[in-house]
Amino acid sequence: MISKEEVEKIAKLARLELTPEEVVKMQKDLSEVLDYFNALQKVDSKSYISSNIPRGNNLRKDEGRHRDEELVEKLLEQAPDKKDEYIKVKSIF
Repeated sequence: MISKEEVEKIAKLARLELTPEEVVKMQKDLSEVLDYFNALQKVDSKSYISSNIPRGNNLRKDEGRHRDEELVEKLLEQAPDKKDEYIKVKSIF
């Protein structure tokens, strides 16, 4: 089991102020978490087949989309300042 001193040190690093009751509760909770990780480390994960994990490049092909010229014209008509087919905006840097 994790010691009270270790819990208090972790709490100090996390800038948490724990009451004595909270220290005891955290001592129990953290010990259970560490026990669980210790149990996981004993499992031989190489014997499991992970067939549901996608392999390879599963990204979609980068393709252009159909451009709606009528929509572009409507948007450009409403823009207060434009140049060619671009809307001019204030610099942000």
